[in-house]
Amino acid sequence: MDGKIKDLMARVGKIRILTRRLIDDRLAGDYHSSFKGQGVEFDEVRPYVAGDDVRTIDWNVTARAGVPYIKRFAEERELTVIFMVDVSGSLGYGSERATKLETAAELSALLAMTAIRNQDKIGLVLFSDRVEKYLPPARGATA
Repeated sequence: MDGKIKDLMARVGKIRILTRRLIDDRLAGDYHSSFKGQGVEFDEVRPYVAGDDVRTIDWNVTARAGVPYIKRFAEERELTVIFMVDVSGSLGYGSERATKLETAAELSALLAMTAIRNQDKIGLVLFSDRVEKYLPPARGATA
């Protein structure tokens, strides 16, 4: 069994190397809500459009430009990701390359690395006909 685990970890390591740019470019960074509101992070200043809330007018930019501008804010969202992985006997089957269980472990590891890089909380539930193991959500690489 130790050989299979080492082999799986080697494959997961390759996935991290091959996908690091994808994670950095497309998935990394804070999650931002698509809802604009009085969040904690400034998003942009844009020209006022009829119907905008007048309370959001940026008076400094408006004074400099001579036309009304509004401030927009983005809410930051922290995610809690819980991986639920079926570890029942039916996952022992698969191709010559990998069993379904090994493929599920690789996919979970890849998604977990992405969540860790985003500083999200991650948890794990391994189940068959019952819950085999539960790791509560935590933040960081030791989660």
